[in-house]
Amino acid sequence: MTHDATRRRVSGLSLALLSASSFGLAGSLARGLLDAGWSSAAAVSARVLLAAAVLVPVAAVQLRGRWGPLRRNLPLIAAYGLVAVAGTQLAYFNAVATLPVGVALLIEYTAPVLVVGWLWVRHGQRPGWLTAGGAALGAAGLVLVLDLVSGAEFDAVGTGWALAAMAGAACYFVLSGRDDTGLPATALAAGGLLIGGIVLLLAGLAGIVPLAASARSVEFSGFGAPWWAAVLVLGLVAAALAYVAGIAATRRLGSRLASFVALFEVLAALGFAWLLLAQRPGGLQAVGGVLVLAGVVVVNLGERAAVPAGSGGEVVDLGERAPVPAGSGGEVVDLGSEPGELGAHAGARVDQADLGVDHR
Repeated sequence: MTHDATRRRVSGLSLALLSASSFGLAGSLARGLLDAGWSSAAAVSARVLLAAAVLVPVAAVQLRGRWGPLRRNLPLIAAYGLVAVAGTQLAYFNAVATLPVGVALLIEYTAPVLVVGWLWVRHGQRPGWLTAGGAALGAAGLVLVLDLVSGAEFDAVGTGWALAAMAGAACYFVLSGRDDTGLPATALAAGGLLIGGIVLLLAGLAGIVPLAASARSVEFSGFGAPWWAAVLVLGLVAAALAYVAGIAATRRLGSRLASFVALFEVLAALGFAWLLLAQRPGGLQAVGGVLVLAGVVVVNLGERAAVPAGSGGEVVDLGERAPVPAGSGGEVVDLGSEPGELGAHAGARVDQADLGVDHR
């Protein structure tokens, strides 16, 4: 590995850890706002609109006046904003209103298993034994995380919201896998955040979802903070910084490696919940969390999408060189290039197994 490649890898790992840590802060900040009288819709709207205000100018610079990809992908951007951004975050914030942050996030992080099932049913990509074993590990871990074996009271409402967040995250992975659009990743994120925030705001003003905010101090474990400080950190750090750092990390590491590093978000969320909310996980829940994370890792390792021989399709490099079958005539495309260059490879076949984890 050359010096430049090593430096690129190190910077990518640093950015991925920064992104995961920033995302992990969201649940604890949201719980503080909810306890202070904010509704989930108001907290999500503030978060995504602040992030959009930061990312939209960056996306405009990246597009460099090339508005064609933006117009062609308006349905994709709208779906991303409504489901992957607004729907997922609203469900997650509703979940942390009644569940510990770590429990809600661990349930949501079983989303890659759901994506594997979708690819099997919809595209006939039958999972191998390694993938099935990972799914079983995740299911066993989920039972322990929910504390179902000790006879503790089961929070059906919070669990239902967390499962909805899991479904939304799965949609995020599927929609984010559309690398054949020619649309820079930042433009997709900025457009989705803007649409999701505006729709939630309009829905609140119309009375469809409760939109309530409060000027009360936000109380955490041992200290308080002004409401505006919590909102700024939620929007600028736990959303804008998290998305930008995650995109930059993925371009340096590739989707597969970046997705593994992104699992640090769960540990970061548990740490922030312990520090800010005094939510210390129990022993069985900690074991369950390890099993869930192990299951997700095994599922990612077990997923390998192959390009049929003679298909002539291109294989997109997601950070690892995927073998192109002899005689296929395919070439390898490096996604580490600048966003504008991706459009030249429209129609490229993407390894749908890379279910990189990135919220929200």
